Amino acid sequence: MAGKVLDMEALTCPICLELLKETVSLPCGHSFCNNCIQNYWDQQVNFKCPECRRKYRTRPVLSKNIVLSALVEQLKETPADHCAGPMDVACDVCPEEKKLKAHRSCLQCVISYCEAHLQPHHNVAILQRHQLVAPSHKLQENICKEHNKVKELFCRTDQQLLCCLCSVEQHKGHDTVSSAAERAQRQPEQEAKKDLLLQILQDKDTDLQSLQQKAQDIKSSAQRAVQRNFNLFQIPLSGFL
Repeated sequence: MAGKVLDMEALTCPICLELLKETVSLPCGHSFCNNCIQNYWDQQVNFKCPECRRKYRTRPVLSKNIVLSALVEQLKETPADHCAGPMDVACDVCPEEKKLKAHRSCLQCVISYCEAHLQPHHNVAILQRHQLVAPSHKLQENICKEHNKVKELFCRTDQQLLCCLCSVEQHKGHDTVSSAAERAQRQPEQEAKKDLLLQILQDKDTDLQSLQQKAQDIKSSAQRAVQRNFNLFQIPLSGFL
């Protein structure tokens, strides 16, 4: 996994924010698309690194970054089952030409992440507080249209999600809890309902298989009865000769 994280973070050009093309490196170690850094310097008075701001007296000689170029090619060969299809939730951070399937969606960021780009949410303290859910196409529904804030609260009185401003305006005095707390409380109930539904479907499937077997038995019995009657009433031709 660490290798995947490095690939995704290191293969984006800091200037165009897309997958590196014709990767070149400066003496300071930072890498860019060859065209991006050349165009950047064409518009500057001084030659400096866009990342660390290190200044150079003359225009540096750029060298191809063989390692990053190889990693770019490796990323392009990502297995097809990891790439986002038309019906999949795609990672919002991946380069447009190589969108991977989202692993989780963040309700606070209102963004979906692949496994690699999700890592900061596991490692950065402030991001660890964010609510991660299954990949969803409906993240915008978690934003309050009136106040443009994340719906982090749940009103049990009115049975609806709301933002912090809604809670002190339209829902003042109502029984409100955090959406995470409500989700945690409802999860066992939803799991129980899911298990019950699966059991009902399994029972119905068993009943259907039983009915299909009975129908097959009846059909076979009817065919045997027809054959017996045919044999019973069939008169041998030799009796008339």
